[in-house]
Amino acid sequence: MSDLYERLKDDLHRYARSIARHEPEANDLVQDAVLKALKEEKILTLPDYKQRAWFFRVMKNKMIDERRKEKRLTEWEDDLDFSIQEAAHSHLEVTELLSHLPQATSDLIFKRYWLGLSSQEIGSQLGLPAATVRYKLHLAIKKLRTVLEEEK
Repeated sequence: MSDLYERLKDDLHRYARSIARHEPEANDLVQDAVLKALKEEKILTLPDYKQRAWFFRVMKNKMIDERRKEKRLTEWEDDLDFSIQEAAHSHLEVTELLSHLPQATSDLIFKRYWLGLSSQEIGSQLGLPAATVRYKLHLAIKKLRTVLEEEK
């Protein structure tokens, strides 16, 4: 496998740099492709041009997966862009607004919007997946918006 990598490394890095945004991302693509190749024994039996094509396809698919993942996370984070400070003018109003939520949910809101933690960081603190934290935040914001609309 090391002979295969040595033979193809210039082409792999050149291709990765052409599809990636920056050098570290290109290096990650090459590394992921090589790790996947280590698990695929049949790659050593392929002709040179098919080995190269296999690596290129793996790197391209990995990049597409990463872009899709970033897009989903960005959409979620944009959906969670809710300013409680704009909804309430004082700390008492914020406290009263958060009292409409269960304690665990208001803690999530506090960590996300006051402490500025990401859903990944909150999830690691609570032992929850980041997606679950985002879902709970989404539900909490929906509830807060309903409360605010009722008050108006």
